[in-house]
Amino acid sequence: MARAAGEGHRVVLIVATNGEHGEVPDDLAPGETLADRRRAETEASAKTLGVASVVWLGYEDSGMTGWDENQNPVSFHQADPDEAGERVAAILRKERADVFTIYDWHGTYGHPDHVKVHRVGQSAAKLVDHPMRTLEATVNRDAMTAMIRAAREAGMGLESPDADSDDEFDPSSPADDGNPFGEPESVLTLRVDVTDQTEVKRAAMRCHRSQINDSSFFLEMPDEIFAMAFGIEWFIEHDRNPPHRNGWIFDTLSDL
Repeated sequence: MARAAGEGHRVVLIVATNGEHGEVPDDLAPGETLADRRRAETEASAKTLGVASVVWLGYEDSGMTGWDENQNPVSFHQADPDEAGERVAAILRKERADVFTIYDWHGTYGHPDHVKVHRVGQSAAKLVDHPMRTLEATVNRDAMTAMIRAAREAGMGLESPDADSDDEFDPSSPADDGNPFGEPESVLTLRVDVTDQTEVKRAAMRCHRSQINDSSFFLEMPDEIFAMAFGIEWFIEHDRNPPHRNGWIFDTLSDL
């Protein structure tokens, strides 16, 4: 998003839920809800990245896999994919979007709302009647495993991002839905270098104080490890076949 905005593209962020569920910070103001805080943090993060507009769909947070909130009839998890897809498609039509990014099939780590973003996004892409490229954002599991191995050999341990876990982070272990983290490199089609944007990416992460504090797994990483972990972004394009190419999300728009 930061690279696209820096190059003059109009970047629009569609947010499915209000983030009602999760750890509640101790410093909420009187009358302030967790959703209020999450929305304010998202707006601040988007501004840091250069996002031109944030559009809220207003569904309720579905919680993690197996939570009672999964059954909430007004949660995103329970939303009709076609109905929600049309709402997203209306935004894409209004913006005449060239590129549309969604999550991979299991939302990188299985969060029910991330999985639903994939399904709703697929539905929306089919409803758009102008040329548009749809990319599934994911994580290269093989590259992350190699990075962790190199860090360990250099004497740097990487704790799990799960605060309740005492183990080191293992991308191959079951994530929220029982599947491993991200996708294997063999299914990826696009590698995007955003190394120049890692500082602004970290600044955007810092905006999400209710979820990421200064002692978090992500913000305690040494700069060189953070750049290794977040300086490359990976995508799956279903109109292309592996192996992946090095490029940029707008490189092939002339093919549309």
